[in-house]
Amino acid sequence: MTGSAPQYTPHPFDARSIAKRFRHSAIFGALGALQPGEAMRFVNDHDPLPLLAQINDRFGDAVAIQYLQREPGAIVIDFIIQAG
Repeated sequence: MTGSAPQYTPHPFDARSIAKRFRHSAIFGALGALQPGEAMRFVNDHDPLPLLAQINDRFGDAVAIQYLQREPGAIVIDFIIQAG
């Protein structure tokens, strides 16, 4: 957890409430709908390392990944859309 408040208001995305077979598609769609400077606050019950690799492959540096909570059973990540 960082000491300063984010400079954006994140859109909540609770992956726990989405069927597993649809999660990645839903996440990619949500990220693709965001504008530069917007963010999505992702909540999940496990660390989504394969998903993060896919996001990096698909979006590259256009999406910054910031963990806010990283504990067993409780993961919170902000995905921030970068300008440019």
